[in-house]
Amino acid sequence: MTRQHIGRPVRVSGFVGRRQETAEVKRLVAAHRLVSLTGTGGVGKTRLVLHAVPRLARAFADGVHIVQLAGVRDASLVPLALIEALTIRDVSGRSPVRVLIDQFQDRESLLVLDNCEHLADACSRLVETLLAETGRVRVLATSRHPLDVTAQHVLEVQPLATPTPGEPLPPKPAPEYPALALFADRAAAVLPGFSLTADNQDAVAALCRRLDGLPLAIELAAVRMRALGVQQLLERLDRRHRLLADSADSASGDVLPRHRTLRAAVDWSHDLCTPEEQTVWARASVFAGSFDLGAAEEVCAGPGLDRDETVDAVAGLVDKSLLVRDGDAVHARYRMLESIRQYGLDRLREDGGRAEAVARRRVRDWCLDFVEECQRRWFGPDQPELIRRLHAESDLIRSAFEFCLNTPGELRAGLKLAGHLWFFWFATGALVEGRYWLERLLAAAPEPTVARARALWGLALMLLSQGDAVRAAPLVEEARELALRLGDEAEAAHTYFGRGGALLISGDYTRARAVYEEALSRPPRAGESMSLVGFKYVELAHVLAIQGEFDRAMALCEEFRHVCLTYGEQWIHSYHLRILAFAEWAKGDQTSARVHARECLRLKRAVGDVFGTCMTLELLAAVHARDGEGRAAAVLLGAAKRIWQDAHAALDRSPSHGPVRTEAEEGARALLGGGFKSAYREGLDLTSDHAVAYALGERESAARPVLDSPLTRRETEVAELLAEGLTNQQIADRLVVALRTAESHVERILGKLGFTSRSQVAVWTGGRRAMRP
Repeated sequence: MTRQHIGRPVRVSGFVGRRQETAEVKRLVAAHRLVSLTGTGGVGKTRLVLHAVPRLARAFADGVHIVQLAGVRDASLVPLALIEALTIRDVSGRSPVRVLIDQFQDRESLLVLDNCEHLADACSRLVETLLAETGRVRVLATSRHPLDVTAQHVLEVQPLATPTPGEPLPPKPAPEYPALALFADRAAAVLPGFSLTADNQDAVAALCRRLDGLPLAIELAAVRMRALGVQQLLERLDRRHRLLADSADSASGDVLPRHRTLRAAVDWSHDLCTPEEQTVWARASVFAGSFDLGAAEEVCAGPGLDRDETVDAVAGLVDKSLLVRDGDAVHARYRMLESIRQYGLDRLREDGGRAEAVARRRVRDWCLDFVEECQRRWFGPDQPELIRRLHAESDLIRSAFEFCLNTPGELRAGLKLAGHLWFFWFATGALVEGRYWLERLLAAAPEPTVARARALWGLALMLLSQGDAVRAAPLVEEARELALRLGDEAEAAHTYFGRGGALLISGDYTRARAVYEEALSRPPRAGESMSLVGFKYVELAHVLAIQGEFDRAMALCEEFRHVCLTYGEQWIHSYHLRILAFAEWAKGDQTSARVHARECLRLKRAVGDVFGTCMTLELLAAVHARDGEGRAAAVLLGAAKRIWQDAHAALDRSPSHGPVRTEAEEGARALLGGGFKSAYREGLDLTSDHAVAYALGERESAARPVLDSPLTRRETEVAELLAEGLTNQQIADRLVVALRTAESHVERILGKLGFTSRSQVAVWTGGRRAMRP
């Protein structure tokens, strides 16, 4: 089975030319374990990679993983960025690099690292380690300069071909000269009906030569076709280029012509922006990765620029191709190409860095407000949407942490930010990232504050999830003592979950029960997290079920389930359903256990709770085994084992769960005999999503149908055209439909597949091609 994993792929417009380069990338990746695409800024390295990736997918049984590094500024974060982009949920407590090595140890995968130049040393070290420690992973990197790794093969991406001066053009020059084709394509997007003709093709050729065939420079110039003719474009660009060349020559004789060309195009684009657009361009350059409109308003608005003007400026920058719109029809996001972002940063730093410091502090403030709002709304119906947004803002949140750690006086804000994120790291299994930030901030800020108390018990929860009660227990006790000393009863109440959890993992059920009984004997404090109140009910019910008090355990679950239903909460609700199903199974009520375990799985899927999903799959396996359904039990056990293996988790984190798994396996083996191994292997080959679908009865067979697809025939046709890199207008032209019809097809495809970008569709389509007989 081909597994596709896409880490925040960027949306790209239609791809023009590069047929030979695409074939060369495929050939080099097949022949070498490390291929680096190099070239000057704006030459199209990222676009070439994203065009080539779908055509490489079929060669890698364990998937293609794209990791965008443009938003990562701190070199130490490179391994974490990969873990997050690959959605690795590891609970082993090992270093991030070790996690990555083991993830790729026996996998036949392609790892695509895009935009490595500002992290060259860190990327080189990580890639060299991965190549040395694994046998089958291959790496495709883009960077302005080669990585410092001996085993690499370098392909320098050249500008698009342009006609030489005085060379007569053929009747149809676009197929022979991709630079002209690109200009015509982008000009037609802003000036409908534009095409290369005998009257304009010489001027377009001269313009593309002046721009050295650089795709980014050509695209920036083509946008000006809204207001200018080709000849006017050429004259003004010539003037700008001469001024810049004279300035560069007087300052330094070693400025590369292509650098001057791109600078001239970007300079000219800047001059043609309104003052408001110039301000937003500069201030938005501090964003790491992509951002949404709300963040742009908070960070970019200020003296002389109100929020409405900021929104208008963002729209203007998108129109001028200086901001790229990502996301889907519902969730719009924006990003800058690295050359554009660096230009904006240079402008922002013209006052000695004061404006940059203000903008970065505003990013920090926005992140803190955003995360506080997510925490406030967490116990409610919006959990899946909040998780989606928190994942989308991960680059921005990391940049805020870096700012707090590296800026005097900001550590308390960093601790506060980390403390508010406990629920996200805990719920999604992002324990490696949670520990990384909490440990760094706690070491840097030892002052006795409420923020420190919360960070201490937050770190304890990360450790408990990794099975480390020895380290977690003293941390949670320190958090409790500090909270009591500071007079914060809510923070002290928050520590009950961790205190009882450390005892529960250690097998001390009697003392764990006493802690939870004490916790529930007191009403919730003002400001206490309802999620942690719910966990007190969960864990007391857990202990009671272990000790055979099934009726009281089920009553506790039902009591707090009503609270969850009232608020529309799903995450804590799923835990109550699992304990309820476990108690029912242990008592012998198979029918109720099956119903509640399946209901639990639906909620786990909605919030992305990886480890809860695993344990629930195994509980359902035990239900199937008792009901004489050996094959289903074996398939679910195999699927759960695959998830545990990917997370490098010990299987007996939960003390109640060992007997469940043991009975499920023994029952399935007794029912199937020699057929157990085959069914178990089927489960091992399932993705988590397919395993859940099978467990819920949404898929009759565990085997994944090769051509199973949610798309209609027409949508499948559109998806194939997206994989070719066609724009919406080109798709409309190819299918002879209206542009709006093509746009609607694309929006429906993104929605049905759960994707946010066209490149994800392209990789998915490539994977389907690979699975066809």
